[in-house]
Amino acid sequence: MIKTDIIIIGAGPCGLFTVFEAGLLKMRCHFIDSLPIPGGQCAEIYPKKPIYDIPGFPEILAEDLIKNLLKQIEPFNPGYTLGERAETVQKTKDNQFIVTTNKGTEHSAPVIVIAGGLGCFEPRKPKIDDLNKFEGKGVEYIIKDPTIYHDKKIVISGGGDSALDWAIYFSKHAKEVTLVHRRNTFRGHLDSVESLNKLAENGKINLMTEAEVMKIEGEDNIKTISVKYSSDKTINITTDYWFPLFGLTPKLGPISQWGLNLEKNAILVNPTDYSTNIDGIYAVGDVNSYPGKLKLILCGFHEAAIMAQSAFNRVFPDQKKVFKYTTVMGGVKGF
Repeated sequence: MIKTDIIIIGAGPCGLFTVFEAGLLKMRCHFIDSLPIPGGQCAEIYPKKPIYDIPGFPEILAEDLIKNLLKQIEPFNPGYTLGERAETVQKTKDNQFIVTTNKGTEHSAPVIVIAGGLGCFEPRKPKIDDLNKFEGKGVEYIIKDPTIYHDKKIVISGGGDSALDWAIYFSKHAKEVTLVHRRNTFRGHLDSVESLNKLAENGKINLMTEAEVMKIEGEDNIKTISVKYSSDKTINITTDYWFPLFGLTPKLGPISQWGLNLEKNAILVNPTDYSTNIDGIYAVGDVNSYPGKLKLILCGFHEAAIMAQSAFNRVFPDQKKVFKYTTVMGGVKGF
């Protein structure tokens, strides 16, 4: 049995920052995360993607943000149960929670913080014959290391921010980039759409709208794709890689069976302290929902700070909490 003050489910950026805020109040934390490394989506899905809305950093790569957060919480020495999924929760008579993973590891604490982002992700796959045959052999749903695809021929499908961002990025690094979208309008940010159109006008991107990939062919690896456009016309494109970026489907998994109040795959919380309907369980970051919610990392950081103040009262019910600025505390020295 692993005993701690706070069990944090999800080791993404908001979960990591929770350790810092809890640590300032002398509360120990232990992570449970189904991924093999801490960092959540920033480490697993888009480590090389730049983030622009972290205060003090005009631009920072997702992987660098995680490195900085891990360094920031080092003094508080959190524990980790990685590569395991939080499966069940039980509440004991003395108001402790016991969280058991899918591998049987048990954890005990008076407070649970769910910081699981949007949950576990599965890519939305197009309905194309033999698609699974080429997965990992030219068909990729997540771009972790973009340098692998430099100087290659690339086809991207999709009309959201991810498709636009990567098309713009590869216009500077790939041998050839084609963006295929089923409509003639895009769901991405306006500035990205404008950049895309300029690159297309200058011949940096082959833009095909009202078009759809219908077939892929090759032997050991993908070789060509067939694109249907303008109602009845079809064109074959030679390519090294195809990225169908139609988004990821989030799933809460076993947490959805814990008796928490849910709304559209998110956990409803009280915005005064981000507590759930179960006393002692909190939710911060993209996994929660409340009026005016913004799914931004910086908002999750704020939620973690407020939540920690509330959690203190449950972890140390007989102690008086005194709020101090980190500058007044003379640095962060952990425990």
